[in-house]
Amino acid sequence: MTRNDTIAGTVLGAATVATALIAGAFYIFACAVMPALARTDDRVFVDVMRDINDVIQNPVFLLGFLGALVLTGVSAWQLRDRPYRRWVWGALVAYGLAFLVTVAFNIPLNNGLTEAGAPSALREEFEDPWVAWNVVRAVLSTVAVGCLGRALVGYGRITGGAVGRRSAPSSTSGV
Repeated sequence: MTRNDTIAGTVLGAATVATALIAGAFYIFACAVMPALARTDDRVFVDVMRDINDVIQNPVFLLGFLGALVLTGVSAWQLRDRPYRRWVWGALVAYGLAFLVTVAFNIPLNNGLTEAGAPSALREEFEDPWVAWNVVRAVLSTVAVGCLGRALVGYGRITGGAVGRRSAPSSTSGV
């Protein structure tokens, strides 16, 4: 196994972890945060979502959110000649679409909550489309994780035999 193989495997692993973290964030919003907020009144809903939108803009989240896209792209380039490359490219397309959904739909909806207005009107314009688009990006990013996981299996099959294995000494003596 070469140094380039090790670097490519590390990037693929990091892309998988970053993408899984983001998929998990979208998932938890879909199955816990938004259903819990659906039980609240309009003022609480708008105030909490505003707070979440403010707090989530931090270096740790952005590192994962952007890092998943960049690392998957770098991995796709590094592994372009490998037999499992299609899995990495599939992950790049799936996560790229999730990223696009976030930028084109979820973020503008988040920005709409910053405007002045009655909480009931703000919630009415925000909640249903945001939840729907969040489910789309959760599914897409989960598909990306699955594809990256499959690529890791392919990577392991090809390089796994060489990792940490030493040649057994040959026996030249006849017993």
